[in-house]
Amino acid sequence: MKYHPIPQPGEIDVRVREDAMGAYFMMFATAALGLPLPLLNLVAAIIYYYVNRDKGRFVQFHTLQSLYSQIPVTLLNTGLVAWTIVNFVRDFDFNGMYWGYLVMTAIADLVYLIFSIVGAVKARKGIFYYFLFFGKLAYHQVYRVRPGRDVAAHRNRPPGL
Repeated sequence: MKYHPIPQPGEIDVRVREDAMGAYFMMFATAALGLPLPLLNLVAAIIYYYVNRDKGRFVQFHTLQSLYSQIPVTLLNTGLVAWTIVNFVRDFDFNGMYWGYLVMTAIADLVYLIFSIVGAVKARKGIFYYFLFFGKLAYHQVYRVRPGRDVAAHRNRPPGL
């Protein structure tokens, strides 16, 4: 499989690096509003991806990696919010399984927060930072040369470029 070349940090414009960095801050979308609605964070990440996907492969890679890594965390948080609401409505029965799920979700959120901050700092510096699994998935999707689509776009370039 062929891949497009990865740009060096000095080749990436500051505005492009800032757009890539912004992808990792979508996890704070509803926290800034004071709402405990994790699905809105995912919606914000999806909107950010579609708004910024035409700004180059560097931005597209970081927005896609952030989006992919936010999906499992959003599912965990949504499950916790739903379970908490059900427990409040029914009988306030917060059993051991609930507390185990709460701890697991808190650990997942903390790991995601750390990875996102590191990813944002690296993106701002113009450096690629690959999350476990999600980084490889985003890289293959963004930088892979697709014969039917990418070759035609590069056909009229002068030699050496």
